[in-house]
Amino acid sequence: MSVKWVLRNKTLWRIIRSLMRWALSRSARKILLSRGLGLSDGTPRRWFQKDVNGFLNTLDNEVQFQRSIADLETLPNIGNRIMVEFAIYTAASYRVMIKLGISKVSARQTISDIGWDVYASLMRLSSLPFRLATRDPAKRLRWTIQALLRFPFTAPGAPGYAVKHWSDDQNIYTHFTHCPPQSFVRKLVQETGDQGDMDAFYDSWCLYDTPGSDVIANDGQRGHYRRKQTLSRGDPVCDMCWAAQIDPPDRRVANG
Repeated sequence: MSVKWVLRNKTLWRIIRSLMRWALSRSARKILLSRGLGLSDGTPRRWFQKDVNGFLNTLDNEVQFQRSIADLETLPNIGNRIMVEFAIYTAASYRVMIKLGISKVSARQTISDIGWDVYASLMRLSSLPFRLATRDPAKRLRWTIQALLRFPFTAPGAPGYAVKHWSDDQNIYTHFTHCPPQSFVRKLVQETGDQGDMDAFYDSWCLYDTPGSDVIANDGQRGHYRRKQTLSRGDPVCDMCWAAQIDPPDRRVANG
């Protein structure tokens, strides 16, 4: 299914975007109505329903603006485009919070929590067949990651995802050398100025895989994911290891 075909099918894209907007709105209401926010002057603030509604209404305009920067038409397949759409919602949500007077630190933390609520649901859904099929965490990780590499992380190379992946008996390795969502945020910063956007991206997207791997393995343990480098921090690769055999706590500390 090509991006050009999907772009011509306006009904399909309207449905996809509506589902994204619904998922984000649901998570935003859940998080924003249950936590305090910090204003840029240090004043604590709680949002009420009208504040959340105002945030979501303003978000729509910012999303539309950022789509004009993302060059979605240049992406090679539907999966890559969907992931950049999610990145647009993340970046737009962060910038709207800044416009509404929320401090950058509080905005990063809040957007991270909203995004995690969406991400965790998607991880539970995508890994469900494999969690039901086997009790072996290695198989759960391998099968889930292999499925995700088919969709939505299909990797035809830049400007889409570029990844080398392999596995052994216990681990699966995914070394990403190009990430369209990360590239989009860098372009946003380049064209509109830096408001801490890459830090907000890192605090959400780049930190979700650690707890996400534990959701997939579903064996009551933590520590199923390791990564020493990441593209959003300027490294040449995201060197991910999804590990069924977790390190003991003392070794985890030694490995950083």
